[in-house]
Amino acid sequence: MHKVYLGLGGNLGNKHNNFEKVLHIIEKVLGNITKASSIYESPPWGFESENNFWNQVLEIETELTPFELLSSTQEIEKQFGRKKSGFKYESREMDIDILYYDDIFMESETLTIPHPKMELRKFVLVPLNEIAPDFKHPLLRFTSFQMLENCKDTSIIFKLDNTNRYQ
Repeated sequence: MHKVYLGLGGNLGNKHNNFEKVLHIIEKVLGNITKASSIYESPPWGFESENNFWNQVLEIETELTPFELLSSTQEIEKQFGRKKSGFKYESREMDIDILYYDDIFMESETLTIPHPKMELRKFVLVPLNEIAPDFKHPLLRFTSFQMLENCKDTSIIFKLDNTNRYQ
């Protein structure tokens, strides 16, 4: 089994229903969810939108390889209407990013692990720090807590829920 951290985000549609639905799909398709952060609301990062994002980080156990995991997450995103438009950042119902896969580093044309620039994004670091404050970035060698403490992102992140069935 591999320990994987996934970042979830979405700012379109019924966000509450989308997050509930994606958790069920992840458990069915990807593997067992062992931890889930609270859900946080944050402003768009890297582009303008009227709709704020909801973000969450999951820890899962999976038997999938990194490329199988990528393919499966992209298929799940398509179920939420995701189409690749050529724009790097845009509004969407659901985005699933592979933040960490065990403690490996890999870089290919289609997949980079750990997720690039995660240390610059409070919307990733706040929920990641909630469930894995001591996990060390395999390249930077900083913990989630240390990366959050040093993050220059000034975005205001709001915690939305306190209920978490995975803790």
